[in-house]
Amino acid sequence: MSTVTPDAAPRGVRTLDVSSTPKVPFSRTVRVELRKMVDTRAGFWLLLVSGLLLLAITAIVMVVVLANDIGITANGWVQVMTVPLSLLLPIFAILSVTAEWSQRTGLVSFTLEPHRLKIIGAKLAAVVLLVIGTMVLAAALGAVANVVYGGLSGNEVTWNVDGSEFFWTVVSQLLYFLMAFGLAMLILSTPASIAVFYVVSLLLPFMVYGPVYALVSWGPDVLPWIDLNYAMAPLLGGGGAGPGVPALEVTGTTYAQLAVATLIWVVLPMVLGGRRVARAEIK
Repeated sequence: MSTVTPDAAPRGVRTLDVSSTPKVPFSRTVRVELRKMVDTRAGFWLLLVSGLLLLAITAIVMVVVLANDIGITANGWVQVMTVPLSLLLPIFAILSVTAEWSQRTGLVSFTLEPHRLKIIGAKLAAVVLLVIGTMVLAAALGAVANVVYGGLSGNEVTWNVDGSEFFWTVVSQLLYFLMAFGLAMLILSTPASIAVFYVVSLLLPFMVYGPVYALVSWGPDVLPWIDLNYAMAPLLGGGGAGPGVPALEVTGTTYAQLAVATLIWVVLPMVLGGRRVARAEIK
């Protein structure tokens, strides 16, 4: 009587030994995720519109400052350049996650690389590289605009970019990109993720938190703990986070407020979203 060994393959079935096949390098996965951000129609047009908006805002500001004889420095130009970047580019972070479900590319991505958290890590690295790259571009365009302004106005060109303020500007952009990324993982729907992100990052600070900050006695004490705009305001020069935001002193409490707001809007969505992505069914 013959017996079949447990590891013997059924008759007619061929096995493929992949035990010696090298794993996909993480750097290659990051390059793939970077390419996936821009080689789709949505990514291409979003990048093109962002570039056109950047040029349009530069031209508008240039005309306004020259027509009204308003002085502007390199630091002012850098702040101007970050506006269009913060308005549209976080959508790249959202699409990098939700496209796997809305366009069903996850069937391919998670088959070629079954370790989902590795893919999420590659997407996260791609988002960070996108933030750094766009901020470098903003600084370069700001420098060019500053030179052009000096030549057209006849005023002395002022190079006064504060290193600390520029650093926190980059951190601010990064936090909002990560917020968009975390919300996208948590929601896994492109329209819903975009809507929630812009409500949290734009509508609430200006339409709700602004009046509360200005009119309610406890507003200035509470809002910096729960909103990134107000938490970042002192580190970005003390203004621009919303109506009624005065120049604020940077203290230890400022960093504590930023940490708590980051925990609420960045860390928590990232953790819960990562857990959902790891367990979500791919259809």
